[in-house]
Amino acid sequence: MLRIGQIDYANCTPLFHALRKQFPCSGYEFVAGVPAELNRMLLAGEIDVCPSSSIEYAYHPDRYTILPQLSISSVGAVASVLLFSKIPVENLDGCNVLLSSESATSVNLLKILLRQKFGCSCTYEVARPDVAVADGDSTALLLIGDSALRASLEKQDLFVYDLGEVWYAWTGYPFVFALWLCRNEIAERLELMALAQQLVQTKELVPQQLEQIVLSAKEAGWLGQDRLLAYWRDNISYDLDECAQAGLMLYYTKCFELGLIAAVPSLKFISTQI
Repeated sequence: MLRIGQIDYANCTPLFHALRKQFPCSGYEFVAGVPAELNRMLLAGEIDVCPSSSIEYAYHPDRYTILPQLSISSVGAVASVLLFSKIPVENLDGCNVLLSSESATSVNLLKILLRQKFGCSCTYEVARPDVAVADGDSTALLLIGDSALRASLEKQDLFVYDLGEVWYAWTGYPFVFALWLCRNEIAERLELMALAQQLVQTKELVPQQLEQIVLSAKEAGWLGQDRLLAYWRDNISYDLDECAQAGLMLYYTKCFELGLIAAVPSLKFISTQI
């Protein structure tokens, strides 16, 4: 039984829905969670493979192998990684910023942008669940995933910055928020290779199935079908082409420059030849 981590966000709904519809999944156990939780489970050996925060690979490149041609990325605005701020971002120098506890990738992206693009030196603390930017003494709040999408629906007298959009405007590269990672111990298992092939085929089928998927998507209840479709079509990419890989390596380089990782890792992929 292959244990597959499933990120419990709207950005993954189409891929997992289409995978289950297209292929028999009786040999798979799906384990839902937020990125930080699934990262911990993958490292501990409690799951075998999952779409994992891209920074997790850089933290432990000796423990993981990457499934090729797959990611959760954006080419420009991602819509679900947002900084809400009381003041313009370029004025945040010296301010306290609250951080989502759900993904270290987006946290590190924010630190890179604030320091290297906007020249801001900030203090950071992890936010408690359901916190609002107006709470406490903090000036800005980073939200990701469904929390960011929900907050974007509310009318707030705040500056809102889409980190995928800011990164793309600054670098010209896509941003890779998640990679499909497996533990090295299972990298050569035939069922993993089969899953990798199924996921690539599923990725290609997803665009034609979105209008059907949205009809049963639980997120449509609070986001609305039209907005959810637009999010999937306009903001989320499942590709990992050469341009996305270049953007990923640039991100790792900038993480290293700020001392956020010990070294810039090389990308190691599984073989999909069964």
